[in-house]
Amino acid sequence: MSKISWKPGNMIYPLPAVMVSCGAEGEPDNIITVAWTGTICTNPPMTYISLRPQRHSYHMIEKSGEFVINLTTAELAKATDFCGVRSGRDLDKFKETGLTREHGTLSYAPYIKESPVNIECRVEKINPLGSHHMFTARVVNILADDTYMEENGRFALEKTNPLIYSHGGYFETGRQIGSFGYSVKKKKRKKRNDKPKRK
Repeated sequence: MSKISWKPGNMIYPLPAVMVSCGAEGEPDNIITVAWTGTICTNPPMTYISLRPQRHSYHMIEKSGEFVINLTTAELAKATDFCGVRSGRDLDKFKETGLTREHGTLSYAPYIKESPVNIECRVEKINPLGSHHMFTARVVNILADDTYMEENGRFALEKTNPLIYSHGGYFETGRQIGSFGYSVKKKKRKKRNDKPKRK
């Protein structure tokens, strides 16, 4: 196997394609599609999104200091793409996509009802990095669709058919091939007094 060398760039794929909803005083709510997002810290729970300063949502989030990360599904793929290629300066994305705005614990930013998980965030810092500025934020509340709650209290996110983004394309998630720690998990030994089952 041989390797070729490329100029430095972002090749960490796949990524979650999320719809970030935001609002600010005196301005219509908006949705922006973001792939530059992820986990920063577990305790306290912190996340980030990175936006270009030219994006319409940038100044709204800067002004209100809050946003909601709405996880997406294969069913929401078309709306997710639309919210990434059209500007909220020109139209109401909630109206155009048929998505439903709801309000949770935040003062301005609504969440998207059709999303299986809504992560409400308050901005703690804006870090100018270059083409994008990173909004680091604390997670203040999570809303989850109880349709996917299992009896043991586990939220079955995989059953929502999460949408992922990879190098310009949207994809559904595939079948599970393992679980955390399965590579080192010891096999259960049969007890000595276990009798073979009759055929």
